[in-house]
Amino acid sequence: MPRIIASLIGAAFVFVLAIALFGTAKTAIEEPAKESAEHVFHLHPEDIGLSSNGFFGKYDNQQLQRGFQVYKEVCSACHSLKYVAFRDLAKIGYSEPEVKAIANQWVIEQPSINADTGEAATRKNVPSDRFPSPFANEVAARAANNNALPPDLSLMAKARHDGSNYIHALLTGYRAQPAALLKEFPEAKTPSGLHYNPYFANLNIAMPPPITSDGQVTYSDGTKATKDQMARDVSAFLTWTAEPNLNTRHAAGVAAGIFLLIFCFLAWGAYQNVWRDVKH
Repeated sequence: MPRIIASLIGAAFVFVLAIALFGTAKTAIEEPAKESAEHVFHLHPEDIGLSSNGFFGKYDNQQLQRGFQVYKEVCSACHSLKYVAFRDLAKIGYSEPEVKAIANQWVIEQPSINADTGEAATRKNVPSDRFPSPFANEVAARAANNNALPPDLSLMAKARHDGSNYIHALLTGYRAQPAALLKEFPEAKTPSGLHYNPYFANLNIAMPPPITSDGQVTYSDGTKATKDQMARDVSAFLTWTAEPNLNTRHAAGVAAGIFLLIFCFLAWGAYQNVWRDVKH
């Protein structure tokens, strides 16, 4: 008897679930959800073809250094790199004296304590320090950015889908809101204090265009600093901050692949030798 009751309860549960599922499917077919401005006008980034792409990709240190220069002169005023230390710059080709100079000359100093008075103070950066935040805390960051909180950029290339291409598209995607959008979705007008960018999730972003004109940065290697070039370079740099060991990982993968290929050949040879007199 208990089994029969349990079976009936189970059957009743399945029946109710089936009715609910049927009702949901029927509603979705007969009354589909209306398209939103975000779904219609959101754009997907194009592939910018960084040298680090693919199984055999490697970073271009010259491009990474240009990207760091863009970060330093444009992005660092609002965005931190809290997971990156100054000494990590040696991995992209900077010498030890250059790393020390970059750390020492960084505008934002490290928070510290005055040993004599016990009061809050600051000190010069050293290579072992991580890049300091441009703001003392979240409240100060929001106060300086119209209540928007500038995100840390250390892992941004991993935090966003298609990160490298997304960063480039976002930086170059600012434009006037299209008339077609306002005609179809009049309630989607970009609010005051925000900026239209079709590559951003909800089309409206608090960050004003950071790269505004060609030549905004003067590259030390003589590369022409167009808006597109600066966006590409800082995208490459932020790809490196998110995956600093990519070159090593790719090299290890190639070595492992070669090892497995040789091992399979040796295993096949051993198989042929051991079982050569056995009919298959």
